[in-house]
Amino acid sequence: MFNRQIKSILKKKYKSPIVCLTAYSEPIAKILDKYCDIILVGDSVGMVLYGSKTTRDVKFETMLLHAKAVKRAAKKSLIVFDMPYKTYSNKFLAFKNAKRVIKETKCHAVKLEGGKKISGIIKHLIKKKIPVMGHIGLLPQHAVNFKTKGKNINQRKTILEDAIVLSECGVFAIVIECVIESLAKEITNQVKVPTIGIGASRHCDGQILVTDDMIGLSNFHPKFVRKYSNVKKMIEISVKKYSQDIKNKKFPSSNNVYNK
Repeated sequence: MFNRQIKSILKKKYKSPIVCLTAYSEPIAKILDKYCDIILVGDSVGMVLYGSKTTRDVKFETMLLHAKAVKRAAKKSLIVFDMPYKTYSNKFLAFKNAKRVIKETKCHAVKLEGGKKISGIIKHLIKKKIPVMGHIGLLPQHAVNFKTKGKNINQRKTILEDAIVLSECGVFAIVIECVIESLAKEITNQVKVPTIGIGASRHCDGQILVTDDMIGLSNFHPKFVRKYSNVKKMIEISVKKYSQDIKNKKFPSSNNVYNK
């Protein structure tokens, strides 16, 4: 059932940290493909590119377009499609949509948010030979508040149970979002599949961030993000210089036009 990319990810458990980032376009995917093990076509595209306040607003058709662009550009990485809100409400709808994702975009797998409550849906997809990545802890599609999870005993128990259930269902990896460090470590030690952390400590088998957050292009500044550059500032400097050159009639020059 699993292709070589997924088999490679599974082998990295406890051995080699898994590098993951999001991509929504061909130029970014090409760059990421050189360095990432997994590229997630995230539903965060709604917030990052379209100005939505939550990931719930992104449309399935929109995600398909971005996924096609990413998959065309990336040749090495495992490409995972983030199933949008309400596209997997039951196992029949989930299979219908996931099947379309795999067929039309050629992505290698899909990601679903949730644990025990959607285990039947996940089992159904895996039975139908669609690889699934799990997602537990903070669930952006369902979150009322964006606070760290696992601080109380009941919440900790529920999230741990979710992780174990997903592992037993047959997911090939589990994203753990915004849980306390000790819980992330416990989950990683208890499940057989790799864990991918986002705001969930260095104890996970890999890490993922929204690329636009990491390069300083978005307006989202969560505590767990390390900014490796300030692309927004770089763009502003370039646009400002372009504007000045036009106003001062320095652009275009004879070198920037087609001469007969």
